[in-house]
Amino acid sequence: MIHPALLWGGVAAIGVGLFLWLGLPTVLKSFGLHPDYTGPTVQLPGKRALVITTSHATLDRPGKTNGKATGVFGSELTLPYYTFLDAGMSVDVASIRGGSIPIEPDSFKWFLATPADRRYLKDAEFQRKTAQSQSINTIDFKSYDIIFLAGGWGAAYDLAQSETLGLGISQAWSAGSVIGGVCHGPLGLLQAVDETGQPLVRGRKLTAVTDAQVNQLGITFTPKHPERDLRAAGAEFESTHALLDIFAQHVVVDGRLVTGQNQNAGIPTAQAMMRVAGAQADAPQTQNRQRVPD
Repeated sequence: MIHPALLWGGVAAIGVGLFLWLGLPTVLKSFGLHPDYTGPTVQLPGKRALVITTSHATLDRPGKTNGKATGVFGSELTLPYYTFLDAGMSVDVASIRGGSIPIEPDSFKWFLATPADRRYLKDAEFQRKTAQSQSINTIDFKSYDIIFLAGGWGAAYDLAQSETLGLGISQAWSAGSVIGGVCHGPLGLLQAVDETGQPLVRGRKLTAVTDAQVNQLGITFTPKHPERDLRAAGAEFESTHALLDIFAQHVVVDGRLVTGQNQNAGIPTAQAMMRVAGAQADAPQTQNRQRVPD
């Protein structure tokens, strides 16, 4: 016979497990993580978008190469990709070195994954694009209407450091493309210049992951920090704050430069980029909450 204390202990453990499985995502969402998008939606058929990610796969401390697995944060890749795709755009995926794109393993955990992440896990074509991503060395940046720089911790190691990325963004800007990104992605703007040869970010308003969020997450050893380094390059940095900055959301539009503060801004940043690129608004009855189908 099972002792009553053991029985009730087992029931309690099951209850706690169910709460964590079912309730934790709801709790995090209520604080502001990955909020539903309720703004206007647009269509941009026949245009081309390029999503660029890191190729760096480990969260390394200075002088080390054996850090925990990291890469692009899942939703910072999947949310803009599907927002562009569902608006009728042709969407390519590239990375700094090409080949298989490392994706932050934690970002696909049940309490962090978005509907777009779950859609990706069932999407053979998108998975092929991330397994065989184009190298930025082979990309004609000028041929894209929109270029989106995805973030994640890996981006702190190779986006700002890439002369090829800086040159490509410079060429795309001069050709009239809309440039943007979220979280650590705007680090990829640091080597870009405008038509006059001045740093692209100098004097321009933008946002990216904050020093506060970096400090709150305790990952301060990466070689680049978006707020710190973009401010140092002359950007007019903007942000909002929350109980924790991981729950904040902010998007900045400065002409053809559109940036989002963190992982929460994937859809609104992509929608704003398409509006700047000349997209047509959806009919009023479709301008409501945007969910990415599972």
